[in-house]
Amino acid sequence: MAVHLRILVILTALTGIHSVTTVSEVSVKAGGSISIPCLYEPRYRNNVKYLCKGSSWTSCSYVVKTNTQSSGRFSISDDKTQRIVTVTMKNLKEQDTGYYWCAVEINNGGDDRQYFHLSVTRDTPALNVDHQEIQGLIGEEITIKCHYSKHGVIKWCRLGRNCVTEPSGSIDGTEVIIDKRIPNVFTVTMSGLRTENSGWYWCDKGGFQMPVHLTVTEKPTTTTVAATTLLTTTEPENPPTGSVDEETTTAQSEEQSASVSPRTLIILLSLLIFIAFVTMFIWFMLKKHKQARAAASATTASCTESNVDVVYSSVVFNKPKGLQKTSYTQSDVEVMYSSVALKKPKSVLKMEQK
Repeated sequence: MAVHLRILVILTALTGIHSVTTVSEVSVKAGGSISIPCLYEPRYRNNVKYLCKGSSWTSCSYVVKTNTQSSGRFSISDDKTQRIVTVTMKNLKEQDTGYYWCAVEINNGGDDRQYFHLSVTRDTPALNVDHQEIQGLIGEEITIKCHYSKHGVIKWCRLGRNCVTEPSGSIDGTEVIIDKRIPNVFTVTMSGLRTENSGWYWCDKGGFQMPVHLTVTEKPTTTTVAATTLLTTTEPENPPTGSVDEETTTAQSEEQSASVSPRTLIILLSLLIFIAFVTMFIWFMLKKHKQARAAASATTASCTESNVDVVYSSVVFNKPKGLQKTSYTQSDVEVMYSSVALKKPKSVLKMEQK
């Protein structure tokens, strides 16, 4: 394989093909996926691009093209603004190992191309990253961890630009620091990000590369829609003297009214709910108090009726007429009670005193 690679390099140098730029050697674990970027010259912006596979250019066969619909495990996309065609390979198998060519169709001549070698292995890849797509914010920094298993010089490169060699350097004016204190991992930190830093980069170690795409965006703002509208619509282009303050004050008052109204509504609703709860609580307590008083009255009445002693104040013996002139026994006498007094027990008296 090494001899064949030297032959390809010699042929590439002899033919003077430098119109397409890409990585040279990538390693992927079986079942994994990878995206490969290929940069082309501005004159090829509207040409058809394609990927083919073969150990030599003469034996190369088409895999996927930009003018046909992608299907299966291989796909291709063309960013004409950045002049980068990206090839994506999914669910890779060991038999996918081999040489691939990023190529541009030339109608009246030989197609321009550049090759890269793909190694699909069951073991740990020679060089890989956690994610090929990363996000960054303007003015801040990003960190990329590159895992490796081969010896060699450590680099961080941008597609079509320069490379930074350990320990530090800069790409397009952005500071780059490379740290390898963690075993089998080197960390790349880019500080002071700018929008123009967006693009394709790659880790480089021991002759292997792993592409990484960086997207740099603006920091999210906290400005409200009302404030933005105020700044863009309320201030006239050439306001007369003394009118700016009045218009600004009016706009601010309207903005405050719009913002206070929902708050006032929430306060009123909360107050009404609170009053309703208090009213229900008072009603419940009054009802409970009435029930307690009614129970106490019933208990008092029950005690009065069941615990009263009967005391007779006077007794009159009424003799039958037939016995007035004769003697009689006590059992033959009719008893008539003239008055009855009810004597309340002490327990009832105490309850009434309470």
